[in-house]
Amino acid sequence: MKILHSRKQLFALFMPGFLLGVLCVNLLAKKYSAEPGIFSDYFLNQFQTVKIVARDYLWYLLRIRILPFLTVLALSMTKMRRAAAALFLIWTGISAGILISTAVLSMGIRGSFLCIAGIFPQFVFYIPAYLILLWYCWSYPGSRWNRQKTLFVVMALAMGILMEIYVNPSIVRAFLSTL
Repeated sequence: MKILHSRKQLFALFMPGFLLGVLCVNLLAKKYSAEPGIFSDYFLNQFQTVKIVARDYLWYLLRIRILPFLTVLALSMTKMRRAAAALFLIWTGISAGILISTAVLSMGIRGSFLCIAGIFPQFVFYIPAYLILLWYCWSYPGSRWNRQKTLFVVMALAMGILMEIYVNPSIVRAFLSTL
């Protein structure tokens, strides 16, 4: 029951951030979200024709996926672990709210489906890896880090990166071809 309570606390930090991101786009940045951007027809058509170089994309993904993880991991070894987990969840919620709201404002309901296609299947691996680290940060000292957690997190992050390099572009292209 204690695990369920901790998970609800983590979700309770994510959702206000998500709401703040949605409100930010709808109230403050509506003018900017109406301008051409990543959800414009031009950009989406460019994505369908671009050839992704796996090695270059790998280095990009390592930087944007692993660096935040390593930052939270480093902070998990300090007294700021709980604050780091809370700030990360709020920031992630804000980012998700902004992304989905911008997509829906630009493309309608298709924008939300594009967001789902854009995070699938890699986030099936990223989310559990991050949740294990965040749960550890939030519930310490009741939770201890061990080899099983390390192995699972490393494998999940590696699988997520591989999925993002080799599987996700095909899924997004397939979805974009239906538009």
